[in-house]
Amino acid sequence: MINRVWDQVLSEYLAQSDFQRLLRKIKKIEDLTPQYSQIFQAFKLTDFDEVKVVILGQDPYHNPGQAMGLAFSVPSNCKVPPSLQNILKEVGANCGKSQITDGDLTIWAKQGVFLLNSMLTVSLHQPGSHSKLGWEDFTDFVIHKLSEQKSGLVFMLWGKFAQSKQRLIDSSKHLVLKSSHPSPLAAYRGFLGCEHFVKCNQYLDQKIIW
Repeated sequence: MINRVWDQVLSEYLAQSDFQRLLRKIKKIEDLTPQYSQIFQAFKLTDFDEVKVVILGQDPYHNPGQAMGLAFSVPSNCKVPPSLQNILKEVGANCGKSQITDGDLTIWAKQGVFLLNSMLTVSLHQPGSHSKLGWEDFTDFVIHKLSEQKSGLVFMLWGKFAQSKQRLIDSSKHLVLKSSHPSPLAAYRGFLGCEHFVKCNQYLDQKIIW
């Protein structure tokens, strides 16, 4: 359904009747975003074996044309949302000029940054509208499997919601970086100046893609 390696890692969950029921329900939603073919885009662009960094979002952007299946990312023809503006500002402060010139983070995804929303879909103009459908059980399972089966990952947890997922991560074998959320309401309470991208690069001992 996603790709060979992810399907193997997640096979016990993908086969569950509740998950199959969730997919059938999602297919019937007319104002779904992102479009059905992009729901698992993060998995398609960042294979399990290639994951180096996990950035966790809450749910997709809810305005038309914004959501593309990658947390915090928007297509290149979209205005860069405020949270992403602050993310890119912090990247620039940490690492100099970024490879990202617009809001499309596909290049990060292709180089090992797993951009995972906890809820993979939303209804247009209704933030949080799919929070009770069962997505969070699935993505919690994904985070647990990443923590369990890999080592040396960097998990970036921004804001209280993302930080609530720390319980799923074995911090003895992964680096967990926490700060306030990059949204304009919270960015100046700890996100800007957190130096997460510098700390990430130092931990991975290589210059990655910021």
